[in-house]
Amino acid sequence: MSTPVLGYIDRPGPLHALSGVSKLVLALGVVLGAMIGFDVRYLAVVAAGSIALWGLSRVRLRDLALVLWLIAIFATLNNIGIFLFAPGYGTELFGTRHVLVAGPWHWDVTAEQLFYQLTVTLKYVAVLPSVLLFVATTRPPEFASSLARIGVPYRFAYAISLALRYIPDVQREFRTISLAQQARGLDISRAVGLRTRARNLGSTLMPLLMGTFDRIESISAAMELRGFGRGPGRTWLVRRALRPPDVLVMLAAGLLVAAPIVLLGVNGGRFWNPFG
Repeated sequence: MSTPVLGYIDRPGPLHALSGVSKLVLALGVVLGAMIGFDVRYLAVVAAGSIALWGLSRVRLRDLALVLWLIAIFATLNNIGIFLFAPGYGTELFGTRHVLVAGPWHWDVTAEQLFYQLTVTLKYVAVLPSVLLFVATTRPPEFASSLARIGVPYRFAYAISLALRYIPDVQREFRTISLAQQARGLDISRAVGLRTRARNLGSTLMPLLMGTFDRIESISAAMELRGFGRGPGRTWLVRRALRPPDVLVMLAAGLLVAAPIVLLGVNGGRFWNPFG
């Protein structure tokens, strides 16, 4: 079976051995730290750490290729949109103006604008690898128990776990339906035109959606018959105890949140100004 688009990847590594709680705390620490501070030095360090964690995780880039491509496309479009609609925001933010390339109308390329957009891009590089690694190295049941242990309502935690658990099933069913439709002459490969491919893809997605709705109804009925949601809490089958490496990871998460708070006072604001 191929790797799911987004889900647990069963290829044991150092991150797989950590508790789901510590990995969740680390991911939240990275997200909160990036939300608090816009210091490019801090973001560069966190981004380098996230890339290093990816190398240690044994998760390959092609395992999450589709998600990474979507993120790259969104980040590119976001940067283009920032420059088109607010090309002078960097100048307003840092209070200086160093024109690198004179453009038409107000679309001058300034060092301040490029530095601001570099900061925005570093946020993606710093945050998203940690979040993706948490999902890719944590089994769905442990994912749910980790959310419950930090105070998330167990109904919500179990719903997220259930969605991640069935991503591989939906992907496998899509491939089965697609092969069956291609055997009937409905080609969705690049060998046919875009309009034909889109029309044939609709014939593939419809039975997939109907099957998914049937599965949801069956699962909902089974959970209701077992009394899911009646009690204020529940026990979890997968619940890994915290070990010294987990404690170190959570301490690192605390430092990731504390560092930008300290930098707020040092820089006199959220941004580090190299032009002042």
